[in-house]
Amino acid sequence: MSELCYASMSDVAKRLQQKDVSVLEVVQSCLDRIEKTEPVLHALLARNAEGAITKARELDASGPDRSKPLWGVPVTIKDVILTKGLPTTAGSKMLEKFSPPYNAFVTDKLLDAGAVVLAKANMDEFAMGSSTENSAYYPTNNPWNPKKVPGGSSGGSAASVAAGQCFASLGTDTGGSIRQPASFCGCVGLKPTYGRVSRYGVIAYASSLDQVGPLTRSVEDCARVLQVIAGHDERDQTSSPRPVPDYVTGLGRRKGLDGVRLGIPQEFLGEGISSEVREVFEDVRIRAEKEGARISLVSLPHTKAAIATYYILAMAEASSNLARYDGVRFGFRASESRELLDLYVRSRSEGLGEEVRRRIMLGAFVLSSGYYDAYFKRAAQVRRIIRDEFTRVLQECDALLAPVSPVAAWDHGSNANDPLAQYLMDAYTLSLNLAGLPGLSLPAGLGKESGMPIGVQLIGKAFFEEDLLAVGHALERILPSIGNPSM
Repeated sequence: MSELCYASMSDVAKRLQQKDVSVLEVVQSCLDRIEKTEPVLHALLARNAEGAITKARELDASGPDRSKPLWGVPVTIKDVILTKGLPTTAGSKMLEKFSPPYNAFVTDKLLDAGAVVLAKANMDEFAMGSSTENSAYYPTNNPWNPKKVPGGSSGGSAASVAAGQCFASLGTDTGGSIRQPASFCGCVGLKPTYGRVSRYGVIAYASSLDQVGPLTRSVEDCARVLQVIAGHDERDQTSSPRPVPDYVTGLGRRKGLDGVRLGIPQEFLGEGISSEVREVFEDVRIRAEKEGARISLVSLPHTKAAIATYYILAMAEASSNLARYDGVRFGFRASESRELLDLYVRSRSEGLGEEVRRRIMLGAFVLSSGYYDAYFKRAAQVRRIIRDEFTRVLQECDALLAPVSPVAAWDHGSNANDPLAQYLMDAYTLSLNLAGLPGLSLPAGLGKESGMPIGVQLIGKAFFEEDLLAVGHALERILPSIGNPSM
């Protein structure tokens, strides 16, 4: 059943409903793939092989359920999303022994839809990073080239999908953490509108920026997963009560790109973009124009301020959210502490990694007395300007078309001593999180120099995922197939 591993989720779901294959066969094919690839890939943390096999046998015994759109489909879940009975560590030593007593909203949604959870996916600690090198356990490798990073912080999720370990995965996107690893690993990744998917049961990094979304092998698969996890949740006060459209049916709204208005932000094509990314993006633009898309340059002048704005706000929120990990009520506790302050200092110093400590300290600084107005308040004001600029240009376009990252996946360790260099790699993704808008990453080709996947992203209006996915589905049809990694 090895050929199953790279089938689309939609095809496998259909075959399961028709009893062409059993759930046990599908699950076992993924578990076999995990056994073959994990010694090199390191995409997963806690595995659920025994539980997945037990669940598969239960589903086979009860028979297909057409009311469950993901019936029998094996998935992985980023380790920042709570899973009852399966460890959730957020990639951190601080939570290495934490087994949640309840599921996240999105976990329950997947289980209710019939999905089978295979494992938790590796990640940068507390979702802080762009390479999955900041995991407290081990770095994840890119399935296209193990010497390269898979992106981050949802690198384990993207790598598990790209390597055929599962048919879909859930990640979180705070500043590009779904779209960038999707681009680096050659799969599809969607960051929904802020509030479209509940954050209940998701360990917070930056609460006003975090959003859960799917990583899959096609836009149709992405729409099917979003259909399952989207919706209002009264336990999350930022969860939108707007009705959820039929995303899957909505894919057929556009038969092609004829007449679709695509805006290209000129600021995304300036200094810093690599020649191979520019070449792939230009090929996408030409293909889209040949299919009838109406393409124009648009301007987002405050893009240059987005990185500073994002990191001020994200680090401030991280400093607040991670204050609870103090070694007292839960999480890692340092031994032989002499007094309470010593317990705090040693527990946080030993339980949290270098990048997390750096962001907490910077966040505490910008929130401190005398600096709040100069940094945090001003960043919040610029955030509003950035959102208004996106709103303005999207009134003239159906979607924006842009690169996902200025470069393809880089070598492990090449940015290890330069955190600022990694922060700059998020230049094309994080402004969407500041604006709360949806973004869809699609594999668009392989770089001529690196041989690594390169993606493009579509940016849509708030809560218009149905339109964004329809445009993405039409664009996907004309993009070259990059195939699958050879591992």
